[in-house]
Amino acid sequence: MQFIDRGKISVRAGDGGNGKSSFRREKFVPKGGPDGGDGGKGGDVVLEVDANVNTLLNFRFNRRFTADNGTAGDVKKQFGRGADDCVIKVPQGTLVKDATTGEVLADLTELGQRAIVARGGRGGRGNAKFKSASRRAPTFAEYGEPGESRELLLELKLLADVGLVGYPSVGKSSLIAAVSSARPEIADYHFTTLVPVLGVVSLGYEKSFVMADIPGLIEGAADGVGLGHDFLRHIERTKLILHIVDAAAVDGRDPVADFQKINAELKRYSEKLSKRPQILVANKIDLPQANDNLPALERLAAQENIPFFAISAAAHENLDALINFVGKRLDELGKEVEPVVDAVKVFDVAKDDDSVIIERNDAAEFIVRNKNLEKIVAMTNFDNTEGLRRFQFIWRMKNLDALLKARGIKEGTTVHIGGLEFEWHE
Repeated sequence: MQFIDRGKISVRAGDGGNGKSSFRREKFVPKGGPDGGDGGKGGDVVLEVDANVNTLLNFRFNRRFTADNGTAGDVKKQFGRGADDCVIKVPQGTLVKDATTGEVLADLTELGQRAIVARGGRGGRGNAKFKSASRRAPTFAEYGEPGESRELLLELKLLADVGLVGYPSVGKSSLIAAVSSARPEIADYHFTTLVPVLGVVSLGYEKSFVMADIPGLIEGAADGVGLGHDFLRHIERTKLILHIVDAAAVDGRDPVADFQKINAELKRYSEKLSKRPQILVANKIDLPQANDNLPALERLAAQENIPFFAISAAAHENLDALINFVGKRLDELGKEVEPVVDAVKVFDVAKDDDSVIIERNDAAEFIVRNKNLEKIVAMTNFDNTEGLRRFQFIWRMKNLDALLKARGIKEGTTVHIGGLEFEWHE
């Protein structure tokens, strides 16, 4: 199964149902008042963490998600039905960002956790809601509010307890194959592992931890060289790092220098990541060349004040001692997943900014930007005289004439608000 760790999707919440304009008409009620009901709310688009989903592969083929619209209001003050939410299942450890702004909308780390990423529009009010002492028989009703839409970037950061780091071909895949049921491709060439591989390591009855074999790191990874950014992104969540080096120096490399270069890349990418607890693991001690490098690696571990283990993944030598130590170290570190942001954040609608912004386009026309005003435009029936008058009242309350005059508007100039355009007259 291919491991897909990124996806881009478009989401659109449902529109609210239109309000109803009607009057009570019954045989023995000659002066029945307005009785139009409100429209129903549009469905939200919701992301939900599901234990049965473990990759973002599905989002390669299904990239558009749309919630249903609310139904319209009806006579006798009957409210329209609210639409069901569109629920999108995502794997645990999914980071959700707005594709336009890059803002983190949600960091979904717990099973069952939900985040509303696009809110459905509210239903339009029926004419019964506009009845007042001065307006006894309103004939207008509102259209439903449009639902929100946005493009999202999804990133899956592995929720592994232990991450294996090291240059290509140092034996990371061999180690995870030896201590778990994972079966990564293993061959004698660089970058055999192109996608992360997860393995569950058992420590006995009801006790285990997850180990991640991640694509090999090379110098320059913090700048995105090779598979660098993919690699570094995946180890951000791990609680413990096993730093694997080739003690036999099969490729003629210096394992001490390799250790220092990789740690330098970790520090360049993230200061916090560079301080994550490490264990230095010297692999391939079954080869005679390893004896030449083991003393230097032991001194290196002592200088760095980190544990040191000499193993052979191929010959299964010293693996039990390493795995038991890792289990105890994880118990000491605790079981809490450290999120990539300061706290688990779930998207919430910001309070509407009521400030009015006036801009000019290339045709010298005016563009009025105000969230509340744009909603009112979308929900107003301009074919209804009373609805038009209500909008004109709101226009005056916003003091738009004075603001437009201050920007130098002339008679007959076009003004854009939301999806509509108006011709301005004194």
